[in-house]
Amino acid sequence: MKVLYATSEAYPYAMSGGLADVAGALPKALRKRLIGCRVVLPLYEGISEELRAGMQFITSITVPVAWRRQYCGIFEAKHDGVIYYLLDNQYYFKRGGLYGHYDDAERFAFFSRAVLEMIPYIGFTPDIIHCNDWQTALIPVFLDTLYRMVDQYKNIKTVFTIHNIQYQGKYGKELIDDVLGLPHEAAHLVEYDNCVNLMKGAIECADRVTTVSPTYAEEIKDPWFAHGLEGIIRDRSFKLSGIVNGIDVDVYDPATDKHIWENFSPEDTNGKAVNKRELQKMFGLPQRDDVPIIGMVTRLVTHKGLDLVKFVFDSIISQDVQVVILGSGEWEFETYFHSQTQAHPEKVALKLGFIPDLAHKIYAGADIFLMPSKSEPCGLAQMIALRYGTIPIVRETGGLKDTVTDSGDNEGNGFTFRSYNAHDMAHAVYRAVEGYKNREGWEVLKKRAMACDNSWGKSAGVYIKMYKEILGK
Repeated sequence: MKVLYATSEAYPYAMSGGLADVAGALPKALRKRLIGCRVVLPLYEGISEELRAGMQFITSITVPVAWRRQYCGIFEAKHDGVIYYLLDNQYYFKRGGLYGHYDDAERFAFFSRAVLEMIPYIGFTPDIIHCNDWQTALIPVFLDTLYRMVDQYKNIKTVFTIHNIQYQGKYGKELIDDVLGLPHEAAHLVEYDNCVNLMKGAIECADRVTTVSPTYAEEIKDPWFAHGLEGIIRDRSFKLSGIVNGIDVDVYDPATDKHIWENFSPEDTNGKAVNKRELQKMFGLPQRDDVPIIGMVTRLVTHKGLDLVKFVFDSIISQDVQVVILGSGEWEFETYFHSQTQAHPEKVALKLGFIPDLAHKIYAGADIFLMPSKSEPCGLAQMIALRYGTIPIVRETGGLKDTVTDSGDNEGNGFTFRSYNAHDMAHAVYRAVEGYKNREGWEVLKKRAMACDNSWGKSAGVYIKMYKEILGK
């Protein structure tokens, strides 16, 4: 079985969010199970010279973009045993940042067409092209409308994964003729709600549609979560399923992690106490073992539940706790939490920005991890926290609900709350802080958390089963 994984970003070449982690880890896990999986992404300006040195030029082609043709250079590289194809066009990709440009629709229409155009030149005809989010949503559309009559393409199947339905690739209808170049009889595939919606086109044309957790697959049938696509999601629900993301257990392994002060494992958790003391020392907090550290590694935005945290923060820190926050985002939250560090320097610490090395240290040194998202398609942070024996508090939504269960029954791995309500969240925090005081019970909970299997190997097996179903194997 041969799979071509099409993505707008992938670790280690280009990263802006969780998609890069998935695209860097899932193909590697598939290859370990003897699935021939290769990855294709744009050759962005920001890719380092070190990584470029490992790329080999294959050939150059021209790619149709509606009425014009554009140059495309095809480069090949190998990382962690996975072959990557990087598609070059300096007009589209020699820019700062991955997204947010005025012509993103044209840039990724070019990329989607280029993925299909490159297939005859790489010696690899996939059985399945696995597409991700709106930036590659046109691949199933182009394949069905422009390439099916060609022998090399007629048996290729497509999977489309929705990582976040909020970002759909919505544009004016003029895009159809000027950028997409679709036949007029196929225009309806991408038309939705009086505009062009690229994600809708993929949902129509892909053989299977997946999301990054089973709960999120159900949630996006509801207008509260679907951002206007609930109609087409419900109509095509027969091909929709949810598969929980995994984490790279080689990158996030407390037993070998080079970012943390002292390694530890489920068999010997003593090193976690060392990481806690060093984290307290780094942030100038009192070095106390009897006070739990509540950690947050997050974007400081309402969507991540920061409005709930702000509303009851006084109540949270009135308890005997310390809070360490890493992140950046909306001015309202950045200034609020900075003011709290000034008012309560012995209890609250904040570092603005995203610093991967420090994130690892917080996962390892904190006792509790707070993640009260309004919605969360999957989430990786809660699974990383579990791996490091840091007990998550989450709202029961999306992948958070699928990976964290409440320990009130003496079987769960964290603390949960259901309603998007600040006081419900505060009660979950209170229960966690009280639970920490039972040190023997907390040690049991910590080891139970670290024993959770959130590896990509587990999720890869579910993907392989789905691929086989699509191919009739």
